Amino acid sequence: MNFNRKQYTEDDLLALYRGILLPRLIEERMLILLRQGRITKWFSGIGQEAISVGATLALNPDEYILPLHRNLGVFTGRNIPLDRLFAQFQGKTTGFTKGRDRSFHFGSKEHHIVGMISHLGPQLAVADGIALADLLDRKQKATLVFSGDGGASEGDFHEALNVAAVWGLPVIFMIENNGYGLSTPNSEQFKFASFIDKGPAYGIDTLQIDGNNVLEVYDTVRQAAASIRQNPRPILIEAMTFRMRGHEEASGTKYVPQELFEKWVKKDPVENFEKYLLDEMVLTSRSQVAIREELKSLIEEGLDKAFAVPMPEPNVAEELADMYRPFAPALITPTSPNTTEKRFVDAISDGLRQSLEHYPELVIMGQDIAEYGGVFKVTEGFVEQFGKQRIRNTPLCESAIVGIGLGMSVKEKKSVIEMQFADFVTSAFNQVVNNLAKSHYRWGQNADVVIRMPTGAGTAAGPFHSQSNEAWFFHTPGLKIVYPSSPYDAKGLLNAAIADPNPVLYFEHKLLYRSVASQIPDEYYTLEIGKAKLVTEGDDISIITYGMGVHWATRLLQTMPEVSADILDLRTLLPWDQEAVAQTVKKTGRVLILHEDTLTGGIGAEISAWISENCFNYLDGPVIRVASLDTAVPFSPPLEQQFLPVQRLQEKVAQLLKY
Repeated sequence: MNFNRKQYTEDDLLALYRGILLPRLIEERMLILLRQGRITKWFSGIGQEAISVGATLALNPDEYILPLHRNLGVFTGRNIPLDRLFAQFQGKTTGFTKGRDRSFHFGSKEHHIVGMISHLGPQLAVADGIALADLLDRKQKATLVFSGDGGASEGDFHEALNVAAVWGLPVIFMIENNGYGLSTPNSEQFKFASFIDKGPAYGIDTLQIDGNNVLEVYDTVRQAAASIRQNPRPILIEAMTFRMRGHEEASGTKYVPQELFEKWVKKDPVENFEKYLLDEMVLTSRSQVAIREELKSLIEEGLDKAFAVPMPEPNVAEELADMYRPFAPALITPTSPNTTEKRFVDAISDGLRQSLEHYPELVIMGQDIAEYGGVFKVTEGFVEQFGKQRIRNTPLCESAIVGIGLGMSVKEKKSVIEMQFADFVTSAFNQVVNNLAKSHYRWGQNADVVIRMPTGAGTAAGPFHSQSNEAWFFHTPGLKIVYPSSPYDAKGLLNAAIADPNPVLYFEHKLLYRSVASQIPDEYYTLEIGKAKLVTEGDDISIITYGMGVHWATRLLQTMPEVSADILDLRTLLPWDQEAVAQTVKKTGRVLILHEDTLTGGIGAEISAWISENCFNYLDGPVIRVASLDTAVPFSPPLEQQFLPVQRLQEKVAQLLKY
């Protein structure tokens, strides 16, 4: 192994030595604790320490790093207190996740680290978001994100690199190529020779380095970071290395040929650097022993403190509360009586425009939303007013853009992301339900992201442009779901969603865009998320609905003057207004729940179950659900009308009135 110290001083070399030795000593101790049953799982980075340590020490302390399983050196390199680190491994409350997540699945804003989720690839886009925030603020910073060779097979890898290249984001993509994705060798992962072949295809610079040479890693990352601070752009670095233990300890290493271990043991990153420092007389036998003993003492001290902390005491209220960042908004009402008649689509556009004025840190992202104004023209004219830095056309990469939204939240920015159609959110599903929704619960990082979801059938758009998919997310704690039915609500709830620091899915029915209009305030205003609204009042039955269902129910009652009904517009689906539901149930005793989504597993099922459990004594008949057929959304108008619940609504109302 060739070490080139260049201009680096003895202090620099000793700092690298201490940096690479500490995670090795911690690992050796952890393997003992694992065998003793005092920790439950361990992902070993033995053999790969030079990459984490060299890269971390090469960056400025206030530059973000996004590590993976085998990057213990990132955490120790950022001087995280060892007792807190060990408490994290043990699931203690003094760790970084209050015992809610394990090992390196955590972040620390104080130490400028964003932790991984098990799906590996999504954090690459989060790094893009952090870098974009720095770019928008004209801060000369680099962001570094890790990926393994196996994880780089995920689509998130392509999306993150492509966006970083197109937008010129100052991100270092560090690929730790250790030859295996768990047990699958690279020959079964990809056909290209090496990751540096990827660079030209994306239009980005790439470098390949000896990942076991801590000095080479340090020098390469240091130069790359200095370069992209001055000339923002992504750089891909492929660090060639090898892990000397299993993917995690239980998996073993039987699948790896013995000759590979014999080859790579000679390239041990700690032993080789230690020998070099001894040969250069930067390190002496006495100082070598002294440093080892000092670090071992720090490890034992940290372990003693961590083991002394009791296991968490379960607290239901705290668990529920921590799913969301606390937020108590002061509702903003207009001070002027001035109103203008606006269509549903205009109200949404008005809300977006005024929120952009209200929040200078707000950025809107989506496909074709800039000069084109979006496929529904909601953002038409925005580029001229706010510029392309804040109104950003994106490549076709829903997952990356949602991940970028989370990354921007790390840097205290807000984002609104437009799904061209709600159906397309499937391509970002993992980012939404596992990253946005769980981030605050896991380590206190909120996701200040609103995802606009043009939804619904009735336009003969077929199975992939017509779905009502709100129920997919209704089951996911950590998200909020808003679904307005009128222009007034559309503007006020959108403004409220953008003000809220938690992730909000904002559903807007496409058929309402240009079919309904009303007088709404010209000024900026907000409405309360989680509060339902009585659209009509009556005594015979309660129709609980939202979105297009409000209009179906209203039109039906106009043809049935003999029926007196409450129509309760939920407006917000998560959280939904249980108090308002209970009030209308107690008032009429007959309940019909109407929604456009398919019947089985829909939101109506949950509300029906809740009514049965909490309001049973007030019911005069069964809770009846009316919803779309349990099929995909058909294209042909006659089939689509059969699919929708409108034709079955009057029959069900009549059925309910018989009780």
